[in-house]
Amino acid sequence: MSAVNTTAAEAMEGLLCDGMTIAAGGFGICGVPVDLIDVVRDSGVRDLVVVSNNMGIDGKGLGLLLENRQVRKVVASYVGENRTFARQYLDGEVEVEFAPQGTLAERLRAGGAGIPAFYTRTGVGTQVAQGKPTAEFDGRTYLLERGIVADLALVRAHTCDRWGNLTYRYTARNFNPVVATAGRVTVAEVEHLSDDAIDPDHVVTPGVYVDRLVLAREREKDIEQRTVRERGVPQEVAV
Repeated sequence: MSAVNTTAAEAMEGLLCDGMTIAAGGFGICGVPVDLIDVVRDSGVRDLVVVSNNMGIDGKGLGLLLENRQVRKVVASYVGENRTFARQYLDGEVEVEFAPQGTLAERLRAGGAGIPAFYTRTGVGTQVAQGKPTAEFDGRTYLLERGIVADLALVRAHTCDRWGNLTYRYTARNFNPVVATAGRVTVAEVEHLSDDAIDPDHVVTPGVYVDRLVLAREREKDIEQRTVRERGVPQEVAV
């Protein structure tokens, strides 16, 4: 990694076009590459195929691209908490390819590992299996799923060193590591840049997968669902 881009727009320069497939890390709005998504929105590119666990929430994360009518198809594990996503899907405005969550993660991992397809029992006998080849192994039916390779992968990491190696923080890690490997070009926004090399035993995404890098700008982190109890109210304890 020779340089860190000054802005997210600079990191994305020349990478965006209509009809491309973009894979994005994150789960809801946790671990989402928000700065890079803002650049996609502002670019005005259309007919995008977006691969992500889900599409964030209304007005946040990938939900911005839906509200801006930039998405043609979504490959995701569920519609989630995004009303705009649900409405556009039910109205036939956005095509949705549902994949079980573990299958989606494995499809991304397979794409990054150069594996074109794999067999899994998940989804056999359900709508997920419609139109997909099956085969029997040891007397059981398995479903053939294709690996995913995106034109562009967008991820958010907690720490990066000067060589592009990435680490993540707790559940913000989620889909980011498999997304990082599945892109023909991968752009990472990071919260902290270390001048010292990250211990190889602690590296999650090796820098060989990271093509461009930008420091995330300071902003308040959104919480999708805040669940708290009132102060002074004792919790019932089950015995």
